[in-house]
Amino acid sequence: MTGPTPPAVVPGDPRYEDLIRRGHNPRFANRPDEIHPVRSTEEVVRVVADAVRTGRRIAVRSGGHCGEDFVDNPAVRVLIDMSRMSLVDFDHRRNAFVVEAGATMEQVYRTLYFGWGVTVPGGVCLSVGAGGHFAGGGFGALSRSLGTLAEYIEAVEVVVAGADGKVRAVVATRDPRDPQHDLWWAHTGAGSGSFGVVTRYWLRSAAATGDDPARSLPAPPPAIQCDLVMWDWPDLASQDTFVRFMANHGTWSERNSDPGSSATALHSVLMIPHRSAGKIVLDVQTGTNEPGAEKLADDFVAALAEGVAEPSLRLRSVRSWWQAMLATTVSKNPIPQDAQSRAKVKSGYLRKRFTDEQLATAHAHLTTADYAHPEAYLCLVSYGGTANAVAPAATSLAQRDSVLKVLFGVNWTQPDEDATHLSWVREFYRDVYRETGGVPVPGDVSDGAYINYADADLADPAWNTSGVRWHELYHKENYARLQQVKARWDPGDVFRHELSVTCPTTTGESR
Repeated sequence: MTGPTPPAVVPGDPRYEDLIRRGHNPRFANRPDEIHPVRSTEEVVRVVADAVRTGRRIAVRSGGHCGEDFVDNPAVRVLIDMSRMSLVDFDHRRNAFVVEAGATMEQVYRTLYFGWGVTVPGGVCLSVGAGGHFAGGGFGALSRSLGTLAEYIEAVEVVVAGADGKVRAVVATRDPRDPQHDLWWAHTGAGSGSFGVVTRYWLRSAAATGDDPARSLPAPPPAIQCDLVMWDWPDLASQDTFVRFMANHGTWSERNSDPGSSATALHSVLMIPHRSAGKIVLDVQTGTNEPGAEKLADDFVAALAEGVAEPSLRLRSVRSWWQAMLATTVSKNPIPQDAQSRAKVKSGYLRKRFTDEQLATAHAHLTTADYAHPEAYLCLVSYGGTANAVAPAATSLAQRDSVLKVLFGVNWTQPDEDATHLSWVREFYRDVYRETGGVPVPGDVSDGAYINYADADLADPAWNTSGVRWHELYHKENYARLQQVKARWDPGDVFRHELSVTCPTTTGESR
């Protein structure tokens, strides 16, 4: 590849301050030497080649929702900004939808739906960028019925740096006969930032036939039944009542999350903020094309309320899928949309409900009077169903028999409060998983953590005393294969961050 490096945005340029503030978590800030708002794969190749030649560390920003400092790290001197690469269209040559890495999920959904009446089962935070979301095996409100985003990746284009220093773009496909197939596999759930710069994805259902774009991806439900349900915290505030309520929720999830269950039409988000917030909120979405949608949602809410208080509020509406997507509340998004809001998120998968002891621990942290912060929370998101119909090694997303995803999080605005809020969420997480060294070690109840909710504490022996390495929590048995992919495509460790995949000869567990 020849040609000049695209003009960089540098300190002093009026655009520079806006570009460095595109991240959604101002806990982290960096002032790189150069920012490149690239327009094409060829430009990415040139920028990466120049950074490799000059020995400068690279990072890539798509939507800006990273929960750690993988992008805004002081060691990063060259930042590639993907926001100008936002095309979403149908590629007749590959017979699949092409999505550039800088497209937001809103752009993806809007274009697919209004253009062809189709969608993918991605996340509900519309400003997240496709670049990182897809690579981490994104999930959302349709994942119980349609699976994860990983299952719809037909191909991926990645700019890589070889052992010889040569930088080039490679297209890797789902076809196991493809010589680059391993690079495709690594981008179906292992997260971003380990192997190269993703510039484009192609999306297509594995079972799709023919060349009609409207049949290449699934259609969303024609309408969504939306239930907003609230409980007053005082009605669930005693430890026994809280444990019963949460056990009800977890037991229902265990019984209704098999791939063939009719209940996979129901998606829910249970947001349990600190008691000082006053309300516990349950959002339920059910596709109305499913038989018995009303009864399914009613039975679910009744199961949660069994033996405890009835909800203090329940509102039901029926909306188009698109309107339901737009109405998604910010409470479902772990990284807030307010550019001034700081955040820390920790995650876990659940194969079974939390034990009563874990729930009692959660109750203690969520009701403590010593820390009355309404934006501190525990959140349980429904999972399983069709997402569990895939073998753990078929994609690099290893967790394929869980029924819930769990988030422990807190949002705040004042930098001088960092230590207080970080201590609360770290201690909360550690105490819930105290029997397994402070982290969700894969076992009978837990099944590790979700890489798209990156948490560098898992690589910190001060918070992870389990003896289980961070990569076993995120990638399980898939990690050895990921290391082989790393050794082939990025042997020089050009693309790295604190939780990136290492080459097999690398002994360090964190950076």
